[in-house]
Amino acid sequence: MSNMSEWKVICRVDDIPVLGSRRVARPHGMDVAVFRNGEDQVFALLDRCPHKGGPLSQGIVFGTHVACPLHNWSISLEDGCARAPDEGCTQSFACKVEAGQVHLDARELATLAIDLQPPLAGPCASTGAVGDATYDVQAPHTA
Repeated sequence: MSNMSEWKVICRVDDIPVLGSRRVARPHGMDVAVFRNGEDQVFALLDRCPHKGGPLSQGIVFGTHVACPLHNWSISLEDGCARAPDEGCTQSFACKVEAGQVHLDARELATLAIDLQPPLAGPCASTGAVGDATYDVQAPHTA
Protein backbone atom coordinates (compact mmCIF):
# COMPACT_ATOMS: atom_id res chain seq x y z
CA MET A 1 0.00 0.00 0.00
CA SER A 2 1.39 3.38 -1.00
CA ASN A 3 1.50 6.52 1.13
CA MET A 4 1.34 8.63 -2.02
CA SER A 5 -1.80 10.71 -2.36
CA GLU A 6 -3.82 10.66 -5.53
CA TRP A 7 -4.77 14.24 -6.28
CA LYS A 8 -7.94 15.20 -8.14
CA VAL A 9 -8.04 18.43 -10.16
CA ILE A 10 -11.06 20.42 -8.97
CA CYS A 11 -10.84 23.76 -10.78
CA ARG A 12 -8.51 26.63 -11.61
CA VAL A 13 -7.63 29.03 -8.79
CA ASP A 14 -9.18 31.79 -10.91
CA ASP A 15 -12.51 29.90 -10.85
CA ILE A 16 -12.77 30.69 -7.13
CA PRO A 17 -13.55 34.35 -6.43
CA VAL A 18 -11.07 36.19 -4.21
CA LEU A 19 -12.52 36.10 -0.66
CA GLY A 20 -15.05 33.56 -1.90
CA SER A 21 -15.66 29.88 -2.47
CA ARG A 22 -16.91 27.14 -4.75
CA ARG A 23 -18.68 23.92 -3.77
CA VAL A 24 -17.47 20.49 -4.83
CA ALA A 25 -20.24 17.90 -5.03
CA ARG A 26 -19.41 14.35 -3.95
CA PRO A 27 -21.31 11.18 -4.81
CA HIS A 28 -21.68 10.42 -1.08
CA GLY A 29 -21.81 12.83 1.81
CA MET A 30 -22.01 16.58 1.91
CA ASP A 31 -20.34 18.99 -0.48
CA VAL A 32 -16.83 20.28 0.13
CA ALA A 33 -16.28 24.05 0.02
CA VAL A 34 -13.07 25.30 -1.57
CA PHE A 35 -12.09 28.80 -0.42
CA ARG A 36 -9.68 31.46 -1.74
CA ASN A 37 -8.46 34.24 0.49
CA GLY A 38 -6.98 37.66 -0.36
CA GLU A 39 -3.45 36.20 -0.57
CA ASP A 40 -4.59 33.57 -3.14
CA GLN A 41 -4.25 30.78 -0.59
CA VAL A 42 -6.72 27.94 -1.17
CA PHE A 43 -8.36 25.81 1.53
CA ALA A 44 -11.00 23.06 1.60
CA LEU A 45 -13.55 22.31 4.33
CA LEU A 46 -16.74 20.32 4.60
CA ASP A 47 -19.50 22.78 3.68
CA ARG A 48 -21.01 22.62 7.15
CA CYS A 49 -20.49 24.84 10.19
CA PRO A 50 -19.88 22.81 13.38
CA HIS A 51 -22.45 24.93 15.22
CA LYS A 52 -25.79 24.50 13.44
CA GLY A 53 -24.72 23.12 10.06
CA GLY A 54 -24.75 26.41 8.14
CA PRO A 55 -23.28 26.43 4.61
CA LEU A 56 -19.75 27.78 5.05
CA SER A 57 -19.50 28.25 1.27
CA GLN A 58 -21.94 31.15 1.68
CA GLY A 59 -19.87 32.78 4.42
CA ILE A 60 -17.50 35.74 4.30
CA VAL A 61 -13.81 34.90 3.92
CA PHE A 62 -11.35 37.06 5.88
CA GLY A 63 -7.68 36.21 6.32
CA THR A 64 -7.54 32.49 7.05
CA HIS A 65 -11.10 32.29 8.42
CA VAL A 66 -14.67 32.16 7.15
CA ALA A 67 -17.65 33.61 9.00
CA CYS A 68 -20.62 31.25 9.03
CA PRO A 69 -23.61 32.97 7.40
CA LEU A 70 -26.05 31.74 10.05
CA HIS A 71 -24.56 32.86 13.37
CA ASN A 72 -21.24 34.51 12.41
CA TRP A 73 -19.03 31.84 13.97
CA SER A 74 -15.43 32.28 12.82
CA ILE A 75 -14.09 29.02 11.38
CA SER A 76 -10.40 28.51 10.60
CA LEU A 77 -9.79 27.64 6.97
CA GLU A 78 -6.56 25.94 8.01
CA ASP A 79 -8.01 23.30 10.35
CA GLY A 80 -11.81 23.74 10.31
CA CYS A 81 -12.02 24.68 14.00
CA ALA A 82 -14.10 27.48 15.49
CA ARG A 83 -12.34 30.45 17.05
CA ALA A 84 -12.79 30.83 20.84
CA PRO A 85 -15.04 31.29 22.69
CA ASP A 86 -16.94 29.04 20.24
CA GLU A 87 -16.03 25.36 20.09
CA GLY A 88 -16.23 22.65 17.45
CA CYS A 89 -14.62 21.69 14.17
CA THR A 90 -15.69 20.78 10.68
CA GLN A 91 -13.73 18.35 8.51
CA SER A 92 -10.81 19.86 6.60
CA PHE A 93 -9.44 18.37 3.37
CA ALA A 94 -5.90 18.32 1.99
CA CYS A 95 -5.57 20.86 -0.79
CA LYS A 96 -2.75 21.96 -3.06
CA VAL A 97 -2.26 24.31 -5.98
CA GLU A 98 0.02 23.44 -8.90
CA ALA A 99 0.29 25.42 -12.13
CA GLY A 100 -2.84 27.40 -11.25
CA GLN A 101 -4.92 24.24 -10.70
CA VAL A 102 -6.60 23.36 -7.38
CA HIS A 103 -6.22 19.73 -6.34
CA LEU A 104 -7.91 17.80 -3.52
CA ASP A 105 -6.87 14.42 -2.15
CA ALA A 106 -9.10 11.89 -3.96
CA ARG A 107 -9.02 9.40 -1.07
CA GLU A 108 -10.15 12.05 1.40
CA LEU A 109 -12.97 13.15 -0.92
CA ALA A 110 -14.18 9.55 -1.13
CA THR A 111 -13.89 8.65 2.55
CA LEU A 112 -14.00 11.62 4.94
CA ALA A 113 -17.29 12.74 6.49
CA ILE A 114 -19.40 10.75 4.02
CA ASP A 115 -21.86 9.71 6.73
CA LEU A 116 -23.00 13.28 7.44
CA GLN A 117 -26.24 14.51 5.89
CA PRO A 118 -27.04 18.12 5.00
CA PRO A 119 -28.99 19.88 7.76
CA LEU A 120 -32.71 20.22 7.19
CA ALA A 121 -34.12 23.73 7.27
CA GLY A 122 -37.36 25.56 6.66
CA PRO A 123 -40.95 24.94 7.62
CA CYS A 124 -40.97 21.34 6.35
CA ALA A 125 -37.66 20.35 7.95
CA SER A 126 -39.01 18.11 10.70
CA THR A 127 -40.03 14.59 9.86
CA GLY A 128 -40.84 13.99 13.52
CA ALA A 129 -43.31 15.50 15.92
CA VAL A 130 -43.69 19.28 16.09
CA GLY A 131 -41.25 20.58 18.67
CA ASP A 132 -39.01 17.51 18.36
CA ALA A 133 -35.70 18.68 19.86
CA THR A 134 -33.81 16.50 17.38
CA TYR A 135 -34.75 18.90 14.61
CA ASP A 136 -34.97 22.14 16.64
CA VAL A 137 -38.23 23.05 14.87
CA GLN A 138 -40.93 25.21 16.40
CA ALA A 139 -44.65 24.75 15.96
CA PRO A 140 -46.20 26.75 13.09
CA HIS A 141 -47.84 30.06 13.92
CA THR A 142 -51.63 30.09 13.94
CA ALA A 143 -53.98 33.02 13.52
